[in-house]
Amino acid sequence: MPVVKVLREEWADPAVPLPSYETAGAAGADLRANLRPGDRAAGILLAPGARVLVPTGLIVEIPEGFELQLRPRSGLALKHGITLPNTPGTIDSDYRGPLGVIVMNAGAEPFTVAHGERIAQAVLAPVLRAVFAEAETLSETARGAGGFGSTGRG
Repeated sequence: MPVVKVLREEWADPAVPLPSYETAGAAGADLRANLRPGDRAAGILLAPGARVLVPTGLIVEIPEGFELQLRPRSGLALKHGITLPNTPGTIDSDYRGPLGVIVMNAGAEPFTVAHGERIAQAVLAPVLRAVFAEAETLSETARGAGGFGSTGRG
């Protein structure tokens, strides 16, 4: 089983749990907001249409050959319109900076991100690297160059 090493930032609240899988079959480990001391009591207010970088207070070391994909939590998306605008967000194995989550309020009401709240999920995924080679022709397919709805609806 791959191991993702985790350090807490100096200011981070050690009472906020590390990422964890909430059920035995969960693909994603829940990430929690670990707000800076001045933001902990009130949380971070996110107006409709706004986005903010929510700190997790973590720095991670992802094993080589893997990435950490950040994805929205379905309950927050359904109930409040809270999503991640760059889904999935990719954290590369050679990144060693703070782990933040870009959170967007696509809902109609303001939303407050509370200290310690589960805000996203992280999926560890293998990475395959390709060689990109210029070609003079490409193979034919039934679909061809059709895109953006060209295969129909439903």
